[in-house]
Amino acid sequence: MLVTRRIDGKARAARLVAEITAATAALQAAPGFVPGLAAVLVGDNPASRSYVGSKGKAATAAGIQGFQHRLPEATSEAALLALIEELNADDRVDGILVQLPLPRHIDPQRVIDVVDPAKDVDGFHPHNVGLLWSGGRARALIPCTPYGCLLLLEETLPELSGLEAVVLGRSNIVGKPMAALLLAENCTVTLAHSRSRDLPALVRRADVLVAAVGQPELVRGGWIKPDAVVIDVGFNRVPGPDGTSKAVGDVAFAEAQGIAAAITPVPGGVGPMTIACLLRNTVIAACRRRGRADPQNLS
Repeated sequence: MLVTRRIDGKARAARLVAEITAATAALQAAPGFVPGLAAVLVGDNPASRSYVGSKGKAATAAGIQGFQHRLPEATSEAALLALIEELNADDRVDGILVQLPLPRHIDPQRVIDVVDPAKDVDGFHPHNVGLLWSGGRARALIPCTPYGCLLLLEETLPELSGLEAVVLGRSNIVGKPMAALLLAENCTVTLAHSRSRDLPALVRRADVLVAAVGQPELVRGGWIKPDAVVIDVGFNRVPGPDGTSKAVGDVAFAEAQGIAAAITPVPGGVGPMTIACLLRNTVIAACRRRGRADPQNLS
């Protein structure tokens, strides 16, 4: 029986963070500047508050200066846009992170559009999206979760070129940029979603499956092609056996054992890579804003 490998996102993220920490130390020693990351949180969503806190701690540990702005739920869209304009003009700030989701009265796309593309460390601004899709990946700030998935795939597979990849989920945050990255690696890419017909049949074609739909254990073991590599981006809370909740992905992890060649666990797979890639983008943005070359070791 095939033994399915667990793809260790924590270990890969730790190596990337070590490279980032070394890069920030070198930047402080030579030109004498500290990369800065501003995080903006509107409201008091517990999950968002936890994410922002984790990102802030990781930035500080890596030698990046953090600026946190926590705004009340009732903050107007105009007030939020004004804050972002201030951060755009602040030379201490190299990266701007606006934590999503935003309250319903604020248009997230309008907020994203106002962020300086050079400080758009989430990679969501239309400028960076356009670069990614038009062959300008080397000049883009790439969305963190998809780039983290790509790094895990590159470490797991000797060659991506020519493989058939299925991306399950078409969000602007994960699905669409993931498809663009895989296309750039010369994969044959199917971008599947809730309106796609016969999802199990589509998924069974995949040498590489990236699941990012936010539906707990949607992908069953019988959907997975034998020897496929599975990247599970999902993070869902479901009731546990003792009355508490437990985290599961979009793929039925236990059912994938013995079928998939390798799979990311939830938690401990993609999540740590997202934070590491956010720090990577911040350091790269800091260098580019000062006319310096990207650090060569931030793979």
